[in-house]
Amino acid sequence: MNARGQIGWDGAVNAWLVAGSVYRMGRREWLTEAGWKEAYRDGVRTIIDLRNPGERQRRPTDPEVGGALAAFDLVLGPTEDPENPEFKALCDPYLNDPTHYAANARLFPDRLAAVFKAVAAAPGGVVIHCSAGRDRSGMIAAMLQDLAGASDSEIVTGYQAAMRSINERHRTMWPPHPHERYLDEETLAPLLESRGAKVLDFVRQLNTRDFLLRNGVTGPELDAVLAALGARVAL
Repeated sequence: MNARGQIGWDGAVNAWLVAGSVYRMGRREWLTEAGWKEAYRDGVRTIIDLRNPGERQRRPTDPEVGGALAAFDLVLGPTEDPENPEFKALCDPYLNDPTHYAANARLFPDRLAAVFKAVAAAPGGVVIHCSAGRDRSGMIAAMLQDLAGASDSEIVTGYQAAMRSINERHRTMWPPHPHERYLDEETLAPLLESRGAKVLDFVRQLNTRDFLLRNGVTGPELDAVLAALGARVAL
């Protein structure tokens, strides 16, 4: 891990420490067998996959990892129903802008709460991932940071770092992504500023603690999430 919190597990793309023993990253299939062994040595015992069923597929370029994944509990926790008509109209072809995080939380509160319940139940470190490691992971990471008492700057910087990281991946990705491309700095910079601000607006207006309690996460479960985050925040 470097000083900014980026994680160097072999093969991992857009992997970051959120706080404590909770990590985020892009699709798990990018990790190599060595990368999973490194994650295990860092204390990770649970993988929470935020993707929808149709996305959970290996690609020809993905490495073989042998039995390395057998050491982890895998929780499938999609944050959305991609066929929901309102969500589909807002997020075409997928959730790729924090402008729509609030709609995601309004439409699927039980799904977001289930992710936090899974973090609470995890016996060790947790890595949360989606596809790019930017928006579904970014939404959950911002909520985790909010719950743990992170500053405005920390929340904005966390999203922007993930956005930069996956953008860099698009520079060399082959085959190219069907919907996204590498953006030069002149194009990327204003998006970083506007989307970082939208992430902060979302999470501060949501009030993660109250949102989770309203949607079935218990006080003891919140305590367990905070413990995983290494937080010292009074509930």
